[in-house]
Amino acid sequence: MTSVQGTAVDIRTEDGVADAYLARPVDGSPRPGVLLYQDAFGLRPHLRAMADRLAEAGYTVLVPNVFYRHGRAPVVELPEFIDPAARPEIFGALTPIIRSLTTERAMRDADAYLRWLEESPLVTDGPVALTGYCMGARLALLTAGTHPERVAAAAGFHGGRLATDAPDSPHLVAGRITAELYFGHADNDASLPPEQIRLLADTLTEAGVRHRCEVYEGAHHGFTQADTAAYDEKGAERHWSALLDLLKRTF
Repeated sequence: MTSVQGTAVDIRTEDGVADAYLARPVDGSPRPGVLLYQDAFGLRPHLRAMADRLAEAGYTVLVPNVFYRHGRAPVVELPEFIDPAARPEIFGALTPIIRSLTTERAMRDADAYLRWLEESPLVTDGPVALTGYCMGARLALLTAGTHPERVAAAAGFHGGRLATDAPDSPHLVAGRITAELYFGHADNDASLPPEQIRLLADTLTEAGVRHRCEVYEGAHHGFTQADTAAYDEKGAERHWSALLDLLKRTF
């Protein structure tokens, strides 16, 4: 594994300045870029550790605080371990913040994040890859369709509300996607019921998008997040294998 360095960076957007975490190999040479979209709990030590693991595999990884309009991370104070008893209070604070991140705002921000990667001397020329978790899977799918020429691959894990009847449902961008996609769905996930899983897969197939959608049996929503009670080690390691395999095919 490659030694990595993590630093805090600020990214100017149309609406302000987003704080972010950048992980990259210590040799300073340009590497393929990966934009990592957070889950609902936001930029915190666990996500930094995930970015470090990707950087160890040879990538330059950017993790923006997508809630930056509400302050620098952590926007909501979190315990070191998020157990079920803590969730109601945390989501009481997070829910209005999540709802305020409209698709229009999120995609304006995506343009800024992608531009930052394009201009960084630590990132090789060409399109980048995306990976997202929970709400980040939705952002990854939307970004792949909104900025197709800038995204070579996108992955989403335990995503929610990916194929709804809403006019801005993420699956509706399928016709514009040129990237290869991978989705690792949580089993029995109330935020992504079987009918949405089928609709997402069918829509991607009809649009001719290269993709793989897999349901991780027995894994709960949030299974990749080691600082939560939803963590499933087997599912998390399967996610790493799938993600790294996608990146190897992409770059």
